[in-house]
Amino acid sequence: MNFPHPYRKAAATLPVALAFVLGFALPSPAADTFPSQDACHVSDNNLPSGNCGPFTQVFAENFNGDTVALGSFSDCDHNVDTPSAYCGGLPSDYQAEFWAYPAGWYDTANPKNHSNGNTRTFGGEYRADKTVSVTPNGYDGGGTLVVDMYRPTSGDNYVGAVVPKKCTNQTYGKYSERFRVTKADPGFKMAHLFYQDPYEMDFPEAGGSFQDDTLEGFTHPGEESVDTGAAWLNVTHTTSIEWTPDQVKYYLDGKLVLTANDQISDEPMEWVLQNESALSGAYAAVGAHATIATTWVTCYSYVP
Repeated sequence: MNFPHPYRKAAATLPVALAFVLGFALPSPAADTFPSQDACHVSDNNLPSGNCGPFTQVFAENFNGDTVALGSFSDCDHNVDTPSAYCGGLPSDYQAEFWAYPAGWYDTANPKNHSNGNTRTFGGEYRADKTVSVTPNGYDGGGTLVVDMYRPTSGDNYVGAVVPKKCTNQTYGKYSERFRVTKADPGFKMAHLFYQDPYEMDFPEAGGSFQDDTLEGFTHPGEESVDTGAAWLNVTHTTSIEWTPDQVKYYLDGKLVLTANDQISDEPMEWVLQNESALSGAYAAVGAHATIATTWVTCYSYVP
């Protein structure tokens, strides 16, 4: 199955439904534990282990004890956008688990792309070799996958999109991550997503930029959405997507924030941790950085 990289969206213009209509208050960002409504009953910061109802765990990574040096996510132009894609610069264990968009691919904001009709005049190039690494000493004291986007002294922003390979080519499933935005200079955003034209699911997402938006979620083409009101910077979040026939549920820190039922995909898609240039607001200044640190990721197949 060939997966086109998702370049055309400008989600900041879409209608937004506030989480408050669901009748709950979001949990305190400082809490180490939280109530849970998702299938795995995740209630703390730990990587879930084992199967959960109709979901069978197929991949889990907490990055603990691992070091993957900056520059290792290189030579990624092999079997691109397929389950057998790989980055030749990675050590063998990470080469089997992760792929990244290769150098020479341009992000949604970049005028060299503009496949979504976007009017931005400056954007980024996917340069995982310059932005992505794994450190054993992350913000939480354990291992983290770090994507540090920035604007160099000349040329496009350097941005990064990482694909957990064992979570690709699945129809339905459960997908969870725990992350923290540790730096957010103007000019950057994230959209962790699934795409197979015409279908798309985005969560978590900053629709335009980290500065202009709180944590949002979208589904297309049904255009069901949620603005959770949750902050990005220096707040650790756990997000989950549960994708089943005719329905997608989004969870933030254990709380159900959106159930989408309109025009849900029944096709295989890949999970992309896409981080890129802002689609609204200020452009990045030279030397600006935005950093996302992910402490674990896991995914499950759907077995009804």
